[in-house]
Amino acid sequence: MDVIELLPRLHLLRFPVGQAYLWHDRDELTLIDAGTIGSGRTIADAVTALGRSPEDVRRVVLTHFHEDHAGGAGEFAALSGAEVLAHHRDAPFVRGELPGPPPRFEEWELPVHAEAARHLPPGTPLPPPSVTEVTDGDVLGFGGGAHVLHVPGHTDGSIALFLPAQGVLFTGDTVAAAPVDGTPIPGVFNLDRRQLLASVGRLADLGAEVACFGHGDPVLHGASAALREVTAAARS
Repeated sequence: MDVIELLPRLHLLRFPVGQAYLWHDRDELTLIDAGTIGSGRTIADAVTALGRSPEDVRRVVLTHFHEDHAGGAGEFAALSGAEVLAHHRDAPFVRGELPGPPPRFEEWELPVHAEAARHLPPGTPLPPPSVTEVTDGDVLGFGGGAHVLHVPGHTDGSIALFLPAQGVLFTGDTVAAAPVDGTPIPGVFNLDRRQLLASVGRLADLGAEVACFGHGDPVLHGASAALREVTAAARS
């Protein structure tokens, strides 16, 4: 796993498939997403290497239930005691109570998904001991107040997190960076692409300076303008 400092208070944790983000407040840390099965110990070691304790991570906020984002949440919670949070529509899948619905693939996505799935570790994720459910409009206690935005489309319970005081937006898989040139694009492997595009438009209106995606390099300057270009391209 690669650990990359994006801002003085923000690190990117990049896994073989997918990525997570670590936000630093003075007395505590927040993890946004948790990687695949087997990532719990890797994340704990990364936190230690940064000079903090895994127990300093007070919460793990999951942008959605897919395995490459939630697979390591239960493992890391068991190691750190962190609270795990997810939108109430995705929480049953994170808890392991129900299987999550599969994406409605576009034809061109099928080989791409098959290749990505080939790199996922086998097994069933360890469910977190509990999952705190969040909903649109909640404000979480990190980064000066992290606003929860329900952005359905990729999954029914996908969320983004916006830190207005910092100008930082975590989009989950609602937006991604294209693997070829890093251009922001709408997320793929969705339940409802029309809903997803509406959600991208909502994110573009926030005025974020920094946008952190579930896959690919973040945009560190002028994120809102970049997201508006995503919505304009999708309409053309």
